[in-house]
Amino acid sequence: MAKIRVTLSGGPAELAERHREWTVGSIGEIAKVSFGAGYEHFSHDGEFTTTSGGDQVPVFAWCGRTRVAE
Repeated sequence: MAKIRVTLSGGPAELAERHREWTVGSIGEIAKVSFGAGYEHFSHDGEFTTTSGGDQVPVFAWCGRTRVAE
């Protein structure tokens, strides 16, 4: 399966500094990023951005958080 490079937007500031770029298998999936004691979730809402290299990539916006079960 091909991976699609995306840009993450929103969520915790510390996460955005470390993980601005991410890969997903499908533009329709939720990106689930492990962070701290949980997962930050990002989804595509139709927005795209242009990278410094000139590539157009989907923007996945923060849509929620789940905690790891203990």
